[in-house]
Amino acid sequence: MLIAEELFLLLRRDDGRPESVMAQRGYGLAAAVITDLVVAERITLSEDKDPRLTVLVPGPVGHPALDAAMVRLEKKDGKKLSSLVTDGKIAAERELAAGLRAAGVIEVEEKRALGLVPEKYPVRDPEPERRVRERLRTVLLGGTPTPADASLLSILQGLEIAPKVLEEERGTLGKKELKQRIEVVSTDVVAGEAVAKAVAAMNAALITAVFVPVVASGSS
Repeated sequence: MLIAEELFLLLRRDDGRPESVMAQRGYGLAAAVITDLVVAERITLSEDKDPRLTVLVPGPVGHPALDAAMVRLEKKDGKKLSSLVTDGKIAAERELAAGLRAAGVIEVEEKRALGLVPEKYPVRDPEPERRVRERLRTVLLGGTPTPADASLLSILQGLEIAPKVLEEERGTLGKKELKQRIEVVSTDVVAGEAVAKAVAAMNAALITAVFVPVVASGSS
């Protein structure tokens, strides 16, 4: 399962509604999709503080969500990561939902009342998300993270919803302790250098994407 698919499940309750109405889930999904493509060695990120993206291998990847993202990223080659995580076309939420539906993991309830009632994605098979949460619980308790684990935890932290989404998995960890553990996890990931850098860069980009609009609205 893609990192982005796992995040999709974590960001929604079993009834298909968002875990948090305040979460910028599109930002998180875009970050996860980009990380998936880094892992697949289709793109890479520069060493800059706000990394620029370079497409290494253009063309379809073989998954609808990643294919849709690649079409967009090929047009955005060379752009800064901070601008890419806020791009809804890179997030490919509908394509992720379609893939999970085809795999029998979720249902898709279409928009109703002329779009006033948003699309919902109730869970059909809870086992995939259960396995993801068990992995994250193990990592938070001191286990060694995989690239997917580190990415998921960093993205949830960057969206500022880790305590809520991981309410059961964090056990006795308070909000401050959870944040500290995730910071350790993001530097302890067992992966190639490119993936480790992507996890760190994605966390920084998400914090900026989420924090700046809040500051701007507060000062207006």
